[in-house]
Amino acid sequence: MAYESTNSVLSLTDQRLVAALQCDGRVSAERAAGVLGLSPATVRRRLHALGADGTVRVVISPVARPRNGGSAGALFLRIRVLRGKLDTIVAALAAREDIPFIDVTTSGDEIFAVARTEPGSRDQLVFRQLPSTQAVTSLESATILHVFRLTSEWRHQVLTEPERAALGPNEPAPEPPASGPAGSGSPGPYGVDTDALEQSLLDALAPDARLTAAALAARAGHSESTVRRRLAHLAAQGRLVTQVLVDPRCLGLPIEAKLLLQVAPDHLAATGRALAEHASVHGAFATSGPSNLHAAAYFPDLAALYGFLSHDLAGLGITQVETAIVSRAAKRSPQLVQPVSSR
Repeated sequence: MAYESTNSVLSLTDQRLVAALQCDGRVSAERAAGVLGLSPATVRRRLHALGADGTVRVVISPVARPRNGGSAGALFLRIRVLRGKLDTIVAALAAREDIPFIDVTTSGDEIFAVARTEPGSRDQLVFRQLPSTQAVTSLESATILHVFRLTSEWRHQVLTEPERAALGPNEPAPEPPASGPAGSGSPGPYGVDTDALEQSLLDALAPDARLTAAALAARAGHSESTVRRRLAHLAAQGRLVTQVLVDPRCLGLPIEAKLLLQVAPDHLAATGRALAEHASVHGAFATSGPSNLHAAAYFPDLAALYGFLSHDLAGLGITQVETAIVSRAAKRSPQLVQPVSSR
């Protein structure tokens, strides 16, 4: 998902609807209306409008966060290229399925990207393909060691705490469905078996997580009650995790900064947790390399970014900060890191 240029900031009502979807991507119009003080008809009309023009998409993230914060293999890449070759390299990276995120910074010759890879492997992209590309002038890579916050966990701060609590998923935790024949399921996240019906539901919801149970039942060839029961089961197990895709500029947050931090080892965990709890931070990761903590954050303006750097980061054991401002999000896919198996 690439963010195109936009000068349009959503109304406060629409921003609050986006925030409601962040709490529960499948929230009903009736429940959202009751919490936000709107009519169900207004909620349905505005959600339809936001989805119809592509301003907002609700998708399925395969997993909210890897178990215990671990990562099954992902690299942060910082790539500098010859001026005039930036778009060519960005297009080549965007075409790769193993590159879910690509950001271009305001320097005009710098790309930040994420590459999925096997832990400890000699990734061909990093060790051979990019270094042998003449347009690439330098390449730095850092392995994600621990996840403190994923973008799917970030919340736009336009709701009160009681409103967020009321809008959270409230589906019951039913008993697991009866097991089919041995070998009928396939390992899902964390080694949990996913049968054919559940997998078909997740596949159908992946590009549009707001498909109704009736529409899903028609696609799957099962009753609507069976589909609702399976959806509740998936949600109870943490396997039905939604993510709202929206240009942050539409939320009045036009400044996105990448932060490369050096933190003393005895402060790393506490600093990572502190960043994850900050309202502006939508990504925080412990990594290998000299900058052992990477973060990404949204701000309404440069003054807010300065305040974050000069005030909010103080006293966290950070010894060095490098800040890069994103000029263009060239690719945004929901999944950053693969789930870690419990086995």
